[in-house]
Amino acid sequence: MLAIGLCRGSKPMFDMRRRGFESGRALFRRLFGSLLVSGAMAFSAAAENAPGVTDREIKIGQTMPYTGPVAWISSIAVAEKAYIQMINDQGGINGRKINLISVDDGYLPWRTGNETRKLIEVDHVAFTFGSVGTPTQLAVAKYLNERKIPQLFIESGAYRWGNYKETPYTMGGMRPSYRLGARLYTRYILRQNPNAKICILYEDNDFGRDYTAGVRDVLGDKYAAVVREATYESTDASVDRQIVQFKAAGCDALIVAILPPFAVQALRKVRDLGWKPIFFMNNVSTSIPVVLQPAGLESSIGLLSSAYVKDPLDPAFENDSGLKDWR
Repeated sequence: MLAIGLCRGSKPMFDMRRRGFESGRALFRRLFGSLLVSGAMAFSAAAENAPGVTDREIKIGQTMPYTGPVAWISSIAVAEKAYIQMINDQGGINGRKINLISVDDGYLPWRTGNETRKLIEVDHVAFTFGSVGTPTQLAVAKYLNERKIPQLFIESGAYRWGNYKETPYTMGGMRPSYRLGARLYTRYILRQNPNAKICILYEDNDFGRDYTAGVRDVLGDKYAAVVREATYESTDASVDRQIVQFKAAGCDALIVAILPPFAVQALRKVRDLGWKPIFFMNNVSTSIPVVLQPAGLESSIGLLSSAYVKDPLDPAFENDSGLKDWR
């Protein structure tokens, strides 16, 4: 993870050693691919009557918010389908083609439960792969683990995916830990201002609470005296009220752990108020076309966040071989 800032009159600048970053991403790409292939091969090596596996096919399932408040993130599934098609075009895995059944859950945990049960009990998938969401995947983790069905590469940075004792069949994906990110944000803030009053705006579920947990990890028993919290629901119309209250409370630093539509609102409101806190946005909501441009790039001057993937809009990666394949 690393902090980034946007400076007036310039493109987004990454404070990093480019060479080390590229080699690390290449290593991760190879690791991710090998894990997917080896996981599928384990199923293909099992008995021919294993659920979801035949001599011609490996059937896997996925829930994805194609509709609802985070429908923008379903572009992940488009990329995954393209990657799987590439594998299939190259002969599949051990002669078997991958059949990804990706269904809409609207980012609603109860729908995730219904759709996941259908994938397991009706479609008979071998495992789930790349499903999106902290609250949605927590809703089905117990169900899948009780049936010893792998829940692989969840698109979420929730801290709980590392709990191998309670959920040994669950594995997080490539997104870094939200809790770890919050620790880094807090340490940076305290280096800049050891007496900072920190405000945190977060979604009122496990996704958002991972960020408050990370800040608490750093502050310990000072948390209550230093931090002011506010929450929102994904069904709310606006977060403007919370931003106004934070400024009135005299906060020196702002950590925002929210989804893109609300991130746009937060950026605009901070700008409109003329407020200049140390401002961290969670990396879920730092997309240039989805968040920063709609909010107005001027609103992002001085914004801090973290990065863990190559930005396809960054000219520094124009000739990157991996991004050329992606394009």
